[in-house]
Amino acid sequence: MPPRRRPASGYHGVRARPSGRFYAEIRSGDERIRLGTFDTAHEAARAYDAVAWQLGRSRRSMNFHDVWTREQTKMLAPPPAITREQQRRQREMEQRLLIAERDEALRLEWARRFPEDVAATEAFYAQKEEEKIGMEQKDTGVWNNAGLTRII
Repeated sequence: MPPRRRPASGYHGVRARPSGRFYAEIRSGDERIRLGTFDTAHEAARAYDAVAWQLGRSRRSMNFHDVWTREQTKMLAPPPAITREQQRRQREMEQRLLIAERDEALRLEWARRFPEDVAATEAFYAQKEEEKIGMEQKDTGVWNNAGLTRII
């Protein structure tokens, strides 16, 4: 198989944009990790190498061969690469948190305006808990009415 050709930018994972800036991305399995747009091809290639290093790629697939440690990679790297899946999860989590905050605010407003409903709800669940404990004691052989223990 012939070696892979480098793009017009001269670097792996870096493409020139029509605006004159350079876009970097790297693939990990079926997933495409977008690293962002940079002013120079060199910056984009450094970002590519930093993420390639973190993904455990071979040095042959990198653009520069002067990075020897993870610390050097961190100094050269842009902010951590975030995949689309991670972005989707983050948005989903933020939406859930907003919904939970709204629910809590509405619950507190309801409790302030209708304390009798809160008292009735608490009484209902206390009664259910007592019934549950009574059923568990009956199942284990303890009878509440006479205080006797049933022998099985």
